[in-house]
Amino acid sequence: MLAFSSQYSAVDTNPLSVYIMQPIWNKIIKIVPLWIAPNLLTFSGFIMILFNYFLISFYDWDYTASGTSPGLVPTWVWLFSAFTTFCAYALDSIDGKHARRTQSSTPLGELFDHGLDSWATSIFVLSFFSVCSRDNGKTGVSVYTMYIYLSIVLFNFMCSHWEKYNTGVLFLPWGYDISQVLIAAYLLTGTVGVEVWQKPLLFGYYITDVLVILLIGKCPDLCKSVLAHLKKTLKNDSLYEGLLPLVSPLLLFVLLTVWVVLSPSNILAKQPRLFLWMVGVAFSNVICKVIICQMSSTRPELFHWFLFPLALVVYAAISGLLGSMEEAVLGIFTALLTAAHVHYGVCVVSTGVWKQLSEHLNIYIFSLKKRIQE
Repeated sequence: MLAFSSQYSAVDTNPLSVYIMQPIWNKIIKIVPLWIAPNLLTFSGFIMILFNYFLISFYDWDYTASGTSPGLVPTWVWLFSAFTTFCAYALDSIDGKHARRTQSSTPLGELFDHGLDSWATSIFVLSFFSVCSRDNGKTGVSVYTMYIYLSIVLFNFMCSHWEKYNTGVLFLPWGYDISQVLIAAYLLTGTVGVEVWQKPLLFGYYITDVLVILLIGKCPDLCKSVLAHLKKTLKNDSLYEGLLPLVSPLLLFVLLTVWVVLSPSNILAKQPRLFLWMVGVAFSNVICKVIICQMSSTRPELFHWFLFPLALVVYAAISGLLGSMEEAVLGIFTALLTAAHVHYGVCVVSTGVWKQLSEHLNIYIFSLKKRIQE
């Protein structure tokens, strides 16, 4: 049985968060009823993000809907996206405050929060790509650029938890708060239209170029860990032990990149949304394992189990063995991976959280029936 650390240490130096957002969250938290479980706030925010993603996907499956004038996505969808993004961000920001307020803060709640964040990070980015639109020769972002952007954002998230694995302190990326410019992007699209993204802003650069830079945020997490090692503040004196959590994410990126570059059928161009969803789920599963090791002070496995079936699929694809079945195999593989990730979350990570939720609310978690008082 894993023994989770009861101490949570995080550092947030982003001026936007410290001087603007935190005061807002401190006011919002006062209106949250004390009987609501903190993990219920976390889960509600994630469901809103997920619902918004599938809604946008319904109108823009292949990332081309915003490449025409006028766009094919209804105005109300963009306005709804702004609303759900703000609500999800707010709920994710106040869940920890509410836990401390109700004296129900637990390491398991932290695990639940960060585990969902690891998945929500990719969903945020994939929803944003519908604003950018796919490259149509005049405007938009190429699917390969989307893949690189997504990988950078996910690896930035990974580095934050890798830092905590090594130093015991979670340095929150600035990009976490700066990414909330997505709310402004959705509002702008809903009020002005997609045409605003199709015209150069300055020196031939488009607004999407600026937003992507803000979305990626800062990436000095690697530097902090190196400095920590130089200052002898790392929890692990061994450089090998310190770098061990990075092995599986790096190998995952290499395998996925090989598939993207060498795919005979140009799989990323044919199924960008499906492939990028698979990338996000895969990274989330790998990162969840690192988060558990970081919280329980255990040694991570060198090779994540997912790397072996992925390597087989990539080999079969680039060698031509799959032929015209590559898209179908991608669909099946993505479905199985998503199911495995949900199973892992429910059976391994979230079981204890659901129990705490039901006990806190004094109800059965899947029922409104009150528990019998003994």
